[in-house]
Amino acid sequence: MKQIVNRKAKFEYQFVRGYEAGIMLTGTEVKSLRNGDANLNDAYCLFIKDELYIKSMYIGEYKYGNIANHETRRDRKLLLKKSELKKINAKAKEKGFTIVPYKVFLSERNLFKLEIFTATGKKSFDKSHQIKEKDAKRDLERAKKFNQL
Repeated sequence: MKQIVNRKAKFEYQFVRGYEAGIMLTGTEVKSLRNGDANLNDAYCLFIKDELYIKSMYIGEYKYGNIANHETRRDRKLLLKKSELKKINAKAKEKGFTIVPYKVFLSERNLFKLEIFTATGKKSFDKSHQIKEKDAKRDLERAKKFNQL
């Protein structure tokens, strides 16, 4: 199973603090995740009655799931300690902060975990600066490669 990563998140947000959360899944969701049939691009996290949920996370239907199959974009509860939930909720209530789901991975105990971050949105000049740095790094690597030949 490969990791499912929201690549846009690093470009759109400045990560502040990361947390590792468990996800409440059904059997067919686990099988689809093992096949790598998931997407975090439109997903977001929010609090409902002091519990953290991930909304709009796509997990494809399991091919052999018949009538027991799951909804592809249902709300899934995230499992965290109460102290962590309080910290995240306090940060999320601050102006400019949000909770960003970044990566779904398989833990050492074969449980699916979701890496979430409290983050602030990047400004457009931050994004352009990041693109310039990336281009300069790429050009430097090309020059090194060319000089070795």
